[in-house]
Amino acid sequence: MAWLHITAPRGAVPTATSKCACGRDRSAVGHRRVVDLIDDHTAHRDTCPLRTPQEGRAAA
Repeated sequence: MAWLHITAPRGAVPTATSKCACGRDRSAVGHRRVVDLIDDHTAHRDTCPLRTPQEGRAAA
């Protein structure tokens, strides 16, 4: 459901994109921002509305 794409060619500025089926679409350029996006992407896995049970939803 969620995709993290990182490009870090040798000698170039790294870039990353984080996309999710829930509509999330973020990007980052530069080492520090890419690292921050990786952390944010990982945290999103715990809070994504498509991965967490919805309140009031009946059990299967």
